[in-house]
Amino acid sequence: MDERNRDAMVPGGRSAQVSRKTGETSVQVALDLDGGMGEPRGTASIRVKTGIGFFDHMLHALAFHAGWGLDLACEGDTEVDDHHSVEDTGLALGAAVAGALGEGKGAIVRFGHAFAPLDEALARAVADVSGRPFFAGELSLKRERVGALSCEMVPHFFHSFAQGAGLTLHVDVIRGANDHHRIEAAFKAVALALRAALARSGSERVPSTKGVL
Repeated sequence: MDERNRDAMVPGGRSAQVSRKTGETSVQVALDLDGGMGEPRGTASIRVKTGIGFFDHMLHALAFHAGWGLDLACEGDTEVDDHHSVEDTGLALGAAVAGALGEGKGAIVRFGHAFAPLDEALARAVADVSGRPFFAGELSLKRERVGALSCEMVPHFFHSFAQGAGLTLHVDVIRGANDHHRIEAAFKAVALALRAALARSGSERVPSTKGVL
């Protein structure tokens, strides 16, 4: 399978553009970790279109609660299934996060954790912007899909995102009876954990005893 990634920094701020094209998908991402996207500073503009409605809803929630400006479009082989679109979107969005940080990783908090409820559901997320990609989690989803999004692809998205971003991510849904609620709580918890981890530390000191992330 022919596969190409093209990353480019957007001038100024913590922003990046990523284009990921394969024989199965074409993903375009413009990301601003601090809101921006041509709007007044601190005002996040969010546009997401993947062709998978519930996935769009979750990506919008992720960007909104993380405080990101995001313009993301994916054209994929959804006539086959949702796997390639979700996976490649996760890889491209993760690569955009890494690109937006650039060489400024030493100026971030690095660690973040959060809990997020949605009615009866409660999720916990812990993030370490470590340069070491890893995902672990337990969502305990029961349904085959929510809308057009396969439930098995939710943890796979987090895995792909962590790989692309080069971060460690743990996500667990602690309780909840409704899979829509469980998934949405998980995305919101991840957003809040990333918001904390990617926050500017106010110091140029690298947050690692190794002296490098």
